[in-house]
Amino acid sequence: MSLTTDPFEFTYRGIDILFGRGRAGEIGDVLAQRDLDRALIVCGSNVGANEELMGPIEAGLGDRLAGTFDETTPAKRIETAYDGIERMREVDADVLVGVGGGSSLDIARQMSALAADGRSQAEIKSAANEGTFSGIDFSEPVVPVVVVPTTFAGADVSTGGSLVVLAADESPTGQPITVSGSVPPIANVADPAAVETTPLSALEGSAMNGFDKGIETLYARESNPFSDATAIHGLRYLFDAFSNLSTDHPDAIDRAVLGMLLVQYERKASIIHAFGHAFARRYPVQQGHVHAVMAPHVLRYVLETVDGFESKFAAAIGADLADVSSPIDEIVAHVAAVRDSLDVPQQASELPGADPDDIPALAEFVLDDWMMPQAPTELDPTQAEIEAILEEAW
Repeated sequence: MSLTTDPFEFTYRGIDILFGRGRAGEIGDVLAQRDLDRALIVCGSNVGANEELMGPIEAGLGDRLAGTFDETTPAKRIETAYDGIERMREVDADVLVGVGGGSSLDIARQMSALAADGRSQAEIKSAANEGTFSGIDFSEPVVPVVVVPTTFAGADVSTGGSLVVLAADESPTGQPITVSGSVPPIANVADPAAVETTPLSALEGSAMNGFDKGIETLYARESNPFSDATAIHGLRYLFDAFSNLSTDHPDAIDRAVLGMLLVQYERKASIIHAFGHAFARRYPVQQGHVHAVMAPHVLRYVLETVDGFESKFAAAIGADLADVSSPIDEIVAHVAAVRDSLDVPQQASELPGADPDDIPALAEFVLDDWMMPQAPTELDPTQAEIEAILEEAW
């Protein structure tokens, strides 16, 4: 199976994907083709100060650069989105350019969604408190969004991750209340040179988050032959790339960026993400780090509980498991080897603040998580089984 990294363009669900080194410098052409003239860059402060990254983007935008909003944070609070909307209106932006990791890309998309909804931050929070909030209403045209990803979080071709309206300790239900507007980007500029400007520690931290999207697609409830095909091919790229990320392998970044594009195509996040969300409700943790800890244990549980997935993983690994005494051991070992090649936590005890006394509460969070309905149909985990997975991970 060829692992080419040649530049290409492709349209996926209305999103124009431009892959290749140097494509970030073409962003002005992307906007010109759509008669968009006033771009607001949406990013975090570190990204905004990264001249190696921002230089080509700003040069590519030229006179179309109307301003920069560099206040996004991993917390992804609704307050940030409304601050961004205020900035968007100040510069009269007709397009948003999200640059950075998943939080910045999500904030840019949600700024567009919330601006189209028209309600104030206070109105949305009030509805959330009263239990009457039912989502965003697109009564007005949205401001289009272009994304330039700089990590491996795998958030670039999605419709937009959720923002926190009320945290769990503020919510009347005891559960976090979030908002998520379905605003896909009009273009995704996937430039390995842009990703290369991100510190290796940040890339490794995001790697398992994206990697697990490919893994979970293979066993998720709504998987199909199309999602299987792109997930398998994407995982072939990622198994190769992530194992060489910290070396001088010339194509590692390029293969990782291309692999991340492929595993997002019809992706089906599932139970590993539920564990990630559970830890995030209790501790100040990075999702990629939780996924690094939990992926081998959760994958083993799924494969030992539900039959029929080994052949998909064999294809993703690129190995013939017919003569292997324990195919499940082999599959889990390959995933763990990728994790172990990265500078990420390997045990739950390494996660900030994590306390084994919290295992029962974490298990409840996992079972209640909105990702659990994407677990395989035959999987019906109990509280005791989830606790056992967590104990193994500790």
